[in-house]
Amino acid sequence: MNKKSSSKLTKSTRILQVRQDRDYDCVYVNGKKIMLGRSGTPEAAEALRQLQIQVLTDPTLGFLNPQQVTVDTLCLAYLKHSKEYDPGHYFSVKTAAEILLQHYADLPVDTLDTRHFLFLQEQFVKHGVSRQYCNALMGYIRAMLKWGILRKLVPHQVYVEAKFIPPLKKGKTKARENPERQDVPDDVVRRTLPFMSPTVRAMVQVQRMTGMRPCELCKMTVGDIDRTRGNGLWYYTLKAHDPEQHAHKTEQHIGKKVIPLGLPEQELIAPYLVGKNPTDAVFSPRTAMQEWYAERRANRKTKVSPSQETRHNARVAKPSKRMPGEFYDQSSYRGAVHNAIKKGNKVLSEDQQIPHWTPYQTRHAASTAAETTLGLDKAQALLGHTSANTTKRYAHGRLAITELMARNRSNPFDDPKEKNNQSVTQGYSR
Repeated sequence: MNKKSSSKLTKSTRILQVRQDRDYDCVYVNGKKIMLGRSGTPEAAEALRQLQIQVLTDPTLGFLNPQQVTVDTLCLAYLKHSKEYDPGHYFSVKTAAEILLQHYADLPVDTLDTRHFLFLQEQFVKHGVSRQYCNALMGYIRAMLKWGILRKLVPHQVYVEAKFIPPLKKGKTKARENPERQDVPDDVVRRTLPFMSPTVRAMVQVQRMTGMRPCELCKMTVGDIDRTRGNGLWYYTLKAHDPEQHAHKTEQHIGKKVIPLGLPEQELIAPYLVGKNPTDAVFSPRTAMQEWYAERRANRKTKVSPSQETRHNARVAKPSKRMPGEFYDQSSYRGAVHNAIKKGNKVLSEDQQIPHWTPYQTRHAASTAAETTLGLDKAQALLGHTSANTTKRYAHGRLAITELMARNRSNPFDDPKEKNNQSVTQGYSR
């Protein structure tokens, strides 16, 4: 079980029998002959790999024997599904799959049991990830198995075996413990803003004022914002734009959660609404890239050469596949903030270094500010929580409130007459 396999994520699996037609490889799918390419070439191997992924992800193809499905085959198919339908969690799914493949790539899926999953959990700990993330990675493994059950690729018993693996508990594991997430001070954010693109700068400020989740901010489209009520406010309604809405804790808010946008937020958002269709993203990575190019052109000290101009026009006419997407997701938004911190720390002095922070901490900062100035019930309304107990995990202003109370506190058991006499005596002695 400890023996590592040399298989990688790109390894070609063998769920289809390859036949020879003279110098070419071919396979038969439901009696239909499909040519792959010349035998032994990378093109034929890649064609086989893509065809096998299609077989796994197409529920209408019923000729696949589940006993032929290996762990690497299942991981390849699920990674393709995750990248297309749940890109926000793709990086974590890939992390879990890579560790799984290091040990069980060639193992048939139907032979997995609790021993394998317990060993896998130990490997997550050895890789140095936190206890919370270890439990999350095991959750992604169970999600992959559940996805495979629906497509007749994984026996139900294997999912049951994985479900019985208990989560790592605090104080009872060698995995490190992540500290509780705190709010980021406004001064730290203020020092980071100059190193961000205007798009990301606006996103951070809007999130800080509204307390939105990063995913809610990233999915905002032009058509989601109602500007017709005539009361000086705009209203952003969280909607589902994907044909199949992913299971997420915000799913209950789809079509119901409405976020009012005041004048400060409107001034930040308005420039990103001009000339766009209702389905376009308000904050787009493509816009941020254009802003970055514009900044580089403004700061360059030499003229643009004709060859550079030609290459630029060619890229505009025929965009590369590596161009950023229309929408930010949680990972790309967090990465943009991290890049700004790194950029700032390269030029700032040692005593002015910007500490690490994430966009989700601005949500905590909004909650803390609302609790401190307006109360816990107002913070609960701002964050959209159904329970005040949930808001208490986000609001960290209780210490500031109790400090203010301590400064203004008086002893209720003091005798008012004695206190007045004491103050008069102290005044006379002076």
